[in-house]
Amino acid sequence: MLERERVRIAAVFGTRPEAVKMAPLVSELSLRPDLFELHVIVTAQHREMLDQVLDIFSIAPEYDLGIMRERQSLTGILTRALTGLESVFAKISPDLVLVHGDTSTTLAASLASFYAQVKLGHVEAGLRSQDKYNPFPEEMNRKLTAALADLHFAPTARQRKNLEAESIDPSGIFVTGNTVIDALLRTALTDRPPTMGEADWSRLDGRRVILVEVHRRENLGRPMLEICRAIRQIVDEYEDLLVVFPVHRNPEVRTAVRSVLSNHDRVVLLDPVDYRTMVHLIKSSYLVMTDSGGLQEEAPALGKPVLVLRSVTERPEGLEAGTLRLAGVEYGGILECARQLLDDANEYARMATAINPYGDGQASRRIADAIAYTFNLSSQPPEPFDPGIW
Repeated sequence: MLERERVRIAAVFGTRPEAVKMAPLVSELSLRPDLFELHVIVTAQHREMLDQVLDIFSIAPEYDLGIMRERQSLTGILTRALTGLESVFAKISPDLVLVHGDTSTTLAASLASFYAQVKLGHVEAGLRSQDKYNPFPEEMNRKLTAALADLHFAPTARQRKNLEAESIDPSGIFVTGNTVIDALLRTALTDRPPTMGEADWSRLDGRRVILVEVHRRENLGRPMLEICRAIRQIVDEYEDLLVVFPVHRNPEVRTAVRSVLSNHDRVVLLDPVDYRTMVHLIKSSYLVMTDSGGLQEEAPALGKPVLVLRSVTERPEGLEAGTLRLAGVEYGGILECARQLLDDANEYARMATAINPYGDGQASRRIADAIAYTFNLSSQPPEPFDPGIW
């Protein structure tokens, strides 16, 4: 039972993907000041890319820990965030800490809430690859956060089952859909930015556009080179294609990408673009190739097939629904998957029209309703998200 009439919530995030997925929830909680007292805390695990999202969604953090360092290690991120959050939690005395997904910021905030004996809510809970090193360190960040959390906001029923298999109390699990779809659908309605980074949108006219985004640690080295070689071969084979590739700032990623894909007149290599530009690039694309977890959920919401450039995915619902295809990280396998979608109109249409299993744009509302219900501010739990395809 609360000592106050409102739930005091600390929403913690530190990277661009977290900020995108937490932004609609921050908005929803802010619209209910009679129920919630919201404090937004950012670690700035990623500085520039985080700031872009904060600006797009007009979020002004109350606390900014500014922990980012050049070539930062996982240990450094965790310890700086944990120390900073300990101090902030002592100041605001939250009733609930909200974290998102699987970053080092997420794990640090989860530990900080546990040490402060504060309830923890995990947004995008229950994703599992069942391989502790793939993706690394995200898989273990998810599992450790789940062990510490009190409320688990699972995007799909499958992820609820994953949590139940780990003996998580079912009464604390809510199937909500993914907040990334909330953010995407709202942003897709905005006007297209005047430029896409260093290039002009007119370059996309009259071509089938492949949007590429790869950055994961497990793809560094040989897998990244194999991916880039396959992309180069694809664009050489199909003269109507244009590849647009916002290149992550990680030096290993940039070196590999530029060594294979620079100096091609139908490959546009960009610096990382802001979130609104990325959404409009998805809208303008024919096909998305990525190792990003978020894009596996976002692109199908706009009717774009996704080739997953990984050996495993913790989002099997997309594979079953037909919105995703696991292309792997080997040159030959990537080529085979891409050629099928580029050559077979029926296969392309099947993927493009498949129902997205990850959300309907109402996840933030369900999470806010679940929090109110848990803290006895509402008598009814939210209805679970059901895409109606199982």
